[in-house]
Amino acid sequence: MISAEKFQEEIDLIIANALREDIGDGDHSSLACIPESATGKAKLLVKDTGILAGVDFARQVFQVVDPGLVMDVQIPDGNPVREGDIAFYIAGSAQSILKAERLVLNGMQRMSAIATKTSEYVKLLEGTETKILDTRKTTPGIRALEKWAVRIGGGVNHRFALYDMVMLKDNHIDFAGGITRAIAKTKAYLKSRQKDLKIIVEARDLEEVSEILQAGGVFRILLDNFDLTQTREAVRLIGDRCQTESSGGITAKTLRSYAECGVTYVSSGALTHSVSNMDLSLKAV
Repeated sequence: MISAEKFQEEIDLIIANALREDIGDGDHSSLACIPESATGKAKLLVKDTGILAGVDFARQVFQVVDPGLVMDVQIPDGNPVREGDIAFYIAGSAQSILKAERLVLNGMQRMSAIATKTSEYVKLLEGTETKILDTRKTTPGIRALEKWAVRIGGGVNHRFALYDMVMLKDNHIDFAGGITRAIAKTKAYLKSRQKDLKIIVEARDLEEVSEILQAGGVFRILLDNFDLTQTREAVRLIGDRCQTESSGGITAKTLRSYAECGVTYVSSGALTHSVSNMDLSLKAV
């Protein structure tokens, strides 16, 4: 995974670009009817149930818009919320609060939805040693927010992007001329460029699992679209030689069954691409 510093750089870019997109040459609605000297206070009102996420993101947005804004957090990230809860109060320049309002709400609504779904999946895995992973099936431009939300919900981040881990999937393998050649070329590439990146290789059947094990040097084997019987056999073959990850069509109904096969991880794109935003509002008080 990328460093904490690099991750924060991504968050900073998201905030800067979102404010540029939203404010342009000015919030003319506020400028037209609210004096620059006016101050006020607003509350973040929860109108839904789930896991709250994005409070710290909101704090960063408010600070970028106006360092003079004062935030009073009532419910931190990662806590369960229900309708009627107040997550925080924000006080200061009324114009500044309104400039930040939509970005704060957009970010928190989506992050809370992702954290809520992730938390549901984590609970389904209780009692097993398997952990839930996210994927790169994220909204372009706000991946860092969505992966942050997965962590808040108790999940684990997969690689952040194409540059922080090697993942040889079916197309890489086919274009390279097979699994053995793909792995050998990857090892040579990483050595020549002095890059210390973990290698994950996708297997489409048990024969490919055996071929990956024979090639060696792999951090994790991705068992793609394996049924439960194949997954159990793959886990037995692999043993403790590397990590295992199940993926492909796994739902909340089948998640625990795959975990009980003994895989290290189950990855799910649904954590980020199939959620409905939590209903939140920012209201003047």
